[in-house]
Amino acid sequence: MGGLVENPLFYFGITAVVLFGLIYASSGTFASSISLADSRAVFLNSFLNKASDKSNNEDLFFRQGDKIALETPDLKIAQDNTLFGIATTSIVSAKVLGDTFGSNQTNKKDIANYVVQPGDTLQSIADANNISVSTLLWANDLATGTSLKVGQDLNILPTNGVLHVVKSGDTVGAIASKYKAKSEDVIAFNDLANQDDIYIGDILVVPGGALPKKSSPIFNNQVPLADNYFIFPAQGQIAQLLHYYNGIDLANKCGTPIYAAAAGVVQRAVGNGQYNQGMGNHITILHGNGTVTYYGHLMTLMVKTGDRVEVGQNIALMGGQPGMAGAGKSTGCHVHFQVIGAKNPLAKYPMGTNISYK
Repeated sequence: MGGLVENPLFYFGITAVVLFGLIYASSGTFASSISLADSRAVFLNSFLNKASDKSNNEDLFFRQGDKIALETPDLKIAQDNTLFGIATTSIVSAKVLGDTFGSNQTNKKDIANYVVQPGDTLQSIADANNISVSTLLWANDLATGTSLKVGQDLNILPTNGVLHVVKSGDTVGAIASKYKAKSEDVIAFNDLANQDDIYIGDILVVPGGALPKKSSPIFNNQVPLADNYFIFPAQGQIAQLLHYYNGIDLANKCGTPIYAAAAGVVQRAVGNGQYNQGMGNHITILHGNGTVTYYGHLMTLMVKTGDRVEVGQNIALMGGQPGMAGAGKSTGCHVHFQVIGAKNPLAKYPMGTNISYK
């Protein structure tokens, strides 16, 4: 014991332990002093534990309220009484946290859906989303001076420009020329493989584009169909009403079969979760009358591009669970069923309706 007391490292260790306790306690006091009692502080020490030090099994996170905090270097005691850096809190936003740890940049290209709230104006919505009022009007086929209604759904583009629904005979060059934009910008922004990577019914963002003065509404080409032309694509419950462009969310258990709503040819069968407006794995089918159906948030695909499918054919299994491969930006197991060029057969049902396959 006498040798231990005479060892200077003994006193050094005791001092370090006391300092560490004071730092820990003061970080809680600091958080409280800036009204973070309801916030959550997350301490991220990963930069201290490099890949070469994976033998350290310390928990890298602990919570202290609801806001997010990053650490800045300080001191930490190792088991051998040596010191290395730890951190005290500095508050950052969730966006900064995501960017710090490599967030998916393609999310910045997503077309969002916004429901009009009391007091909203075209200008306030445009300002809140860093787009022009013209962009907001063009994306929703609205005229200048339109009065918004509470509960109205709006498409919010991720950048200034216009939306374009691809029609038969369209080319990237022609689309870019129509809106006074650049072909290379259309290809890059929509993550197209090349200028030929477009199909009837695709919805493209044309960044920097402007709608011609004499132009028909973007989404006005509606083919009149018999009520029984499309069957329901799956069993489930209506989880979200019309949003994005003519889309309905139908929720059920992951793995629920999804069926072709009508006979046609598979234009796209994307099973690698690549960017597609946050929809993850998806299928689009071109039908004989020129309409296109879209099935997003898929777990397993049963068909491939170019396949001919019959009405009611099992084309995929439902996905969408957060964290599931190919789910895209989803909050639970469901299919995003969208119809381009005609009325969505699910649009007439209220929220929560149970849909049976037919």
